[in-house]
Amino acid sequence: MNEGTRGSTGTAVAGDAGTRPMVEVTDLHRSYGTGAAAVHALRGVSFKVPRGELVALKGRSGSGKTTLLNLVGGLDTADRGSVVVDGTELSGLGEKGLLELRRDRVGFIFQSFGLIPILSAAENVGVPMRLRRTDPQVREERVALLLALVGLADQAAQRPGELSGGQQQRVAIARALANEPALLIADEPTGQLDAETGLAVMELLRAVVRSQGVTALVATHDAQLLDFADRVLELGDGHLVEHV
Repeated sequence: MNEGTRGSTGTAVAGDAGTRPMVEVTDLHRSYGTGAAAVHALRGVSFKVPRGELVALKGRSGSGKTTLLNLVGGLDTADRGSVVVDGTELSGLGEKGLLELRRDRVGFIFQSFGLIPILSAAENVGVPMRLRRTDPQVREERVALLLALVGLADQAAQRPGELSGGQQQRVAIARALANEPALLIADEPTGQLDAETGLAVMELLRAVVRSQGVTALVATHDAQLLDFADRVLELGDGHLVEHV
């Protein structure tokens, strides 16, 4: 079928869902501030992320990586240009549509883990499904499945403070997968981990992409982790300087 498919929250984009990119960014600009003090975080960035791939985004601090991830994930809006995620152009979404996109179609993994300290690992994983009002039995079954997927079935009852940094990030990955997103966005997911644990987390992300059929866009400054990616985008001073 060659007709565009309309996302539940936005404008349809022409093309078959099986062949169009998961992410398509075109001439993206984003600045903060005005006049001489303005910071130009992104300056005309364009790229595509194919479905089912793990794409690494590299660049030094201040190169625009986080800004780009925030725009792709619907956490920020561009000054100019377009972002299409899973067939939906984000500029056509209101706040309600962006909320639904982030809840249902995009999973986020952050450097700081972002777990709720008073909740157990299982409860943290279940939070997105509670917000979506998933049936409790279905939710509990999926939580168990996801904790097993990330190797933490035996730590379901433990709180974040009782887990190592690597284990906490694994819980965060399981939580990001809770609502079966099409796209995972990870901003420096190994930034607070030692080298060995960071490699293990990246290996897990690659395995998740393969086994769950999701697409991942992962920002990292660690050159060792780039080998896990299917392709690499490099940002420098707000420009895309390398695309391999």
